[in-house]
Amino acid sequence: MTRLAALGLALVLLSTPLAAEAQSVKIARVGVLSGGSAEPSLLLDAFRQALRDLGHSEGSILIEYRFAESRPERLPGLAAELVRLDVDVIVAINTPASQAAKAATRTIPIVFTWVVDPLSLVASLARPGGNVTGLTTMSGDLSPKRLQLLKETLPGLSRVAVLWNAGNPTATRFFKDMEDAAPQLGIRLQPLGVRGAGSDEVQSAIDAAARAGAGALFVIEETMLLANRTLILNQAAKRRMPSASTNKEFVQAGGLVSYGVNLPDMFRQTARYVDKILRGTKPADLPVEQPTKFELLVNLKTAKALGLTIPQSVLLRADEVIQ
Repeated sequence: MTRLAALGLALVLLSTPLAAEAQSVKIARVGVLSGGSAEPSLLLDAFRQALRDLGHSEGSILIEYRFAESRPERLPGLAAELVRLDVDVIVAINTPASQAAKAATRTIPIVFTWVVDPLSLVASLARPGGNVTGLTTMSGDLSPKRLQLLKETLPGLSRVAVLWNAGNPTATRFFKDMEDAAPQLGIRLQPLGVRGAGSDEVQSAIDAAARAGAGALFVIEETMLLANRTLILNQAAKRRMPSASTNKEFVQAGGLVSYGVNLPDMFRQTARYVDKILRGTKPADLPVEQPTKFELLVNLKTAKALGLTIPQSVLLRADEVIQ
């Protein structure tokens, strides 16, 4: 064998294991199913960044997105698409999306997030069983606390308009929880259930609240309304109506006060659940995570624009005050 031929054979032998190894690298496929839209991007950004921090680079993972665009009737079909793609795990954002994913497959692991009623999806929080687990906000349990904080923030408040997505059964249940808690605090609620977040429907709802003399607007945020928070806040500001919500993103965008879980943190933790499943952990062995910390945010800039003075008792308890 000539020296040149021997060198060529050596190069082939050295490269063969590397080529085989490259071909054996499996790209993980993650399906994301949401009842809303691609917004709010800050939550999906937090999810993607957490995956990267856990070692899942863009070359090693492929995310398939399916958004129902606030049309829940589309969710079963979108869930079926992800099942046909044979993704390795499905991330379901909100309860309707999670229920659609669960109905579509009993084998593909499902991680739900931003869900209020996890027991509609799993056998128990500690032992989920089956192919479903995830993270819950447990927001309904906070209804009395939220109304109490709102009344403490706005002394003399007696009527609150509540805006929510009437097409979302979880949001509707949330409103019922608030309705049950309101009489004990001397508050009357004005329901503003909407089916879409377009400017006309939101404007009509907030106009109705202003005509009825509502002293504040409370927004039950989920995917549809959070994505349209700027529109809602602009409409409320035109009527000089203080606004409160369940999520801090609302206050950061110009709302007055919020009390709830840290959603970006929840989406980062969702990525950790996905990471564990991709590494071999079964959903049944991952307990449903419940929030342990709730954040109170106050926007003093908004308060000043509305001519309001926030009581010191509220400011002292705030986790963040926006100046």
